[in-house]
Amino acid sequence: MTALHKDDVDAEVASEPWREKLRTATAGLDEETCSRVALVTRNLQEVLGADNVVEALKRRDQHLRLYWGTATTGRPHIAYFVPMMKIADFLKAGCHVTVLLADLHAYLDNMKAPWELLEKRTEYYEHVIKAMLKSINVPLDKLQFVKGTTYQLSEKYTKDVYRLSSLVTEREAKKAGAEVVKQVDTPLLSGLLYPGLQALDEEHLGVDAQFGGVDQRKIFTFAEKFLPQLGYKKRMHLMNPMVPGLTGAKMSSSEEDTKIDLLDSEADVKKKLKKAFCEPGVVEGNGVLAFSKHVIFPHLREKGESFVIAQKDQEPLTCATYEDLEKVYAANGLHPGDLKGAVGDVINRLLEPIRQEFSQSEELTALVLKAYPAPVKPAAKVKEGKQGKNAANAAAAGDGSVVVKEKKPKQQQKQQQQSKEEKISKGTSISTEVAANGLSTDKEN
Repeated sequence: MTALHKDDVDAEVASEPWREKLRTATAGLDEETCSRVALVTRNLQEVLGADNVVEALKRRDQHLRLYWGTATTGRPHIAYFVPMMKIADFLKAGCHVTVLLADLHAYLDNMKAPWELLEKRTEYYEHVIKAMLKSINVPLDKLQFVKGTTYQLSEKYTKDVYRLSSLVTEREAKKAGAEVVKQVDTPLLSGLLYPGLQALDEEHLGVDAQFGGVDQRKIFTFAEKFLPQLGYKKRMHLMNPMVPGLTGAKMSSSEEDTKIDLLDSEADVKKKLKKAFCEPGVVEGNGVLAFSKHVIFPHLREKGESFVIAQKDQEPLTCATYEDLEKVYAANGLHPGDLKGAVGDVINRLLEPIRQEFSQSEELTALVLKAYPAPVKPAAKVKEGKQGKNAANAAAAGDGSVVVKEKKPKQQQKQQQQSKEEKISKGTSISTEVAANGLSTDKEN
């Protein structure tokens, strides 16, 4: 077997420096090691310390230890299958993997997760991530789940936070978190702490590498710079590409139209996919194709299946690799509607065991509502009446008195109205009569 399988390296990025390092580092190695390197690095966008990854995978006496962290904020969506597929690759390659449920980070990031909801949201994340992994046949006994607050509030960790804060400027902290921490005009101090804590996690979790999205690159380089200044070793960093959402932008937990929730019904999945951005012949920014590349094909490959797409008035299209699919789509040989239909079928097969696990458990159903309670609608603004206005005016005047006219009974009001109408009618008759006689109604001077 070659150092990297052709299906695992995109032609357009084959010349990237980190991939060249991989080729050089794997030259002449045995087939088993090359296979492990291919598993760990396939479909990644970038690796910092690629040659060190190869060295770690060459060792037989110990395994590469890495972690993936997720802040327990909004509800996970189908894009979470992208890191799940990589976690499956890491485990197959013999790596030791830790999943960090970063509850403290979720609070620090502009309080995306309120303190009182942290525990329930962390519990939900653990349940739903385990359900995702089971749906793609990943054994859970090889994984370690760690909640951030179990060690991030310790004396040793806290000391390291203070030590690091004495080295990092405000500008460096803000720059490191620019792509991850919510950016506001007046940033809170908590958001500036976020990158430093993520860097310290590498040391306190005892790992060799950290895995995450390419949007975290600035935090990774921040960690590489400052951990050695604290006397800790520099870690390796493996980065996934950011998969476009259904609208072509980043898939976001907070933007309903860009995502498919893991508990969405089969009908909702189909409905959202129908509205997804999938321009004919266009590959760039196509979320449907991106999901096919990073989730569907790796999943089907493990099952020994090809991707079969039913086509209207044509024979089904069978694609053994993603490259086959992309080539056909780019040449306008596949209708977007047919692609969406096939992708929807696979998504629903992946989600069905997750939906069943939650729907069949009263405890999990209740957990969803506790972790993500329905937002409370603001009370309707009551129109201020005359009594309220009089009270406000008196209060403003400072005399403490409120004069309110007593409301008259409806019958009395009706009689007064009739009396007014009679007077008006009588007055009109007189005026008309005077005018008819050629007399003026104006008072003479």
